[in-house]
Amino acid sequence: MSAPLSIRPGVRAFTLIEALLAVAICAIVLVAINAVFATAVHLRDQTSAAVEAALPVDQALAMLRRDLRGAVGPGGMLAGDFKCDAQSMGLNMGVTAPSASGLDFFTATGTISDNAPWGDLQEVYYLLMDPQDGNAAAGKDLVRYVNRNLLSTVLLQPPDPQRLMSHIQSAEFDAFDGLQWRMWDTSMGDTNLPMAVRVRLHLAADNGGAANLEPLEVMVPLTTVTRTNLVSRPGGSGG
Repeated sequence: MSAPLSIRPGVRAFTLIEALLAVAICAIVLVAINAVFATAVHLRDQTSAAVEAALPVDQALAMLRRDLRGAVGPGGMLAGDFKCDAQSMGLNMGVTAPSASGLDFFTATGTISDNAPWGDLQEVYYLLMDPQDGNAAAGKDLVRYVNRNLLSTVLLQPPDPQRLMSHIQSAEFDAFDGLQWRMWDTSMGDTNLPMAVRVRLHLAADNGGAANLEPLEVMVPLTTVTRTNLVSRPGGSGG
């Protein structure tokens, strides 16, 4: 027969109430940690979604600024007309525009490659088009067409559009002549480039909510000046 367990003097065990209290405290701490972790994960997801949504916008606006800063005035064999909100835009590319709202100009921002015969001069055309899925409620897409075959005299197949960003309700393209913002067309009397170009993009409403009242605005000054009427100097050749 085994001897009974002896309890040494001065040694005290945990009671059931103390054990339950310790478990309750641990549960409260774990719930608090879980709430903090869930909040951090939700904040991370929101931040990632905001960054992903802003990335196409930043890239589209950066490309638009780059093209405008490299704008080339009309003249010569390659550089054609500069058109802002004008008629007959995109005809050189075989693009039929749904409206006269857009921006069609020549810019020296083309990438030179050993595998392609094109130089750095190219024609770009910005406009709004319906989205590919046909969902008109989601707004329109900002599209960029590029034409690099500037010496062709035959109307070729229209180039594939580059869809830069979506969910745009409307867009405004304006040129500044030094006094006011207006349309611009070097084929209809405007001989040089405008002093600046302004593009405003009004975003469409999200999920049936209210539309963003603050449009995205890009304003780029054009520093290129083209003289189209050259007068011969007395006793010398024109220059």
